[in-house]
Amino acid sequence: ISRVLSHALRHDPGYYGLTLDPEGWVDLKDMVAALRRTRGRRDVTAADVEQAVATASKQRHEIRDGRIRALYGHTVDVRIEYRAAVPPDVLYHGTSPDNLERVMHEGLLPMSRQFVHLSTDVEMAWAVGSRHASRPVILHVDAAAAHAAGIPFYKGNDKVWLADEVPPRFVTAQTLTS
Repeated sequence: ISRVLSHALRHDPGYYGLTLDPEGWVDLKDMVAALRRTRGRRDVTAADVEQAVATASKQRHEIRDGRIRALYGHTVDVRIEYRAAVPPDVLYHGTSPDNLERVMHEGLLPMSRQFVHLSTDVEMAWAVGSRHASRPVILHVDAAAAHAAGIPFYKGNDKVWLADEVPPRFVTAQTLTS
């Protein structure tokens, strides 16, 4: 259910017959109806969706006041407004070695997403980077220095932080062997 929620709420709500409001919300009952209609899961209930959101290993979605939305990772035209927050001193980003030269020259940019996604630990950065390369490069972001220089950071969840961009002077690379 979580994977389908992400696809519907981050990337292709139209496929599911959904229309997101400007902050990415949709009625939970409409989401349940979409799951039943498009996934052939006529037995899915709102309680099933609530449980999937509550027990997910990554906090990608939130449910509030009978509505649901993805917290981050959108490629559709919604803009969740976050409050700037003080990030951990160091954050991480996993990427393909093919991207390293560009990143070291231009910094971290959101590309097709609305924000740069940063991890609080190397393991998550490795997992993310592994989607793009078998031996990803782990980028260390000096978030404390970037924040002190005026770069805003936003808390996506306990393990994910977001930024509009991170200039290259705050990024260093490390290739891991495991």
